[in-house]
Amino acid sequence: MTQENPPAPDHPKDPLHGITLKEILTVLLEKVGWEEMSRAVPVRCFQLNPSVKSSLTFLRQTPWARARVERLYLELPPDDRL
Repeated sequence: MTQENPPAPDHPKDPLHGITLKEILTVLLEKVGWEEMSRAVPVRCFQLNPSVKSSLTFLRQTPWARARVERLYLELPPDDRL
């Protein structure tokens, strides 16, 4: 008798479920830009020679900064999000 894995549960209460950090950063960059992001989350990777690559590296290693970026994303109007 084989046992099948149950389907992965949906996460309807998590508004970030299924959205990658890169997607979040890309939308924020398009909607608010580096300058506003650096005001909201004052980190060097947004202030000095910002790039998506360096920001992703930093945010993946820094939970408090990632949480603030995710919160900034959730503060966007729903139509501006993915």
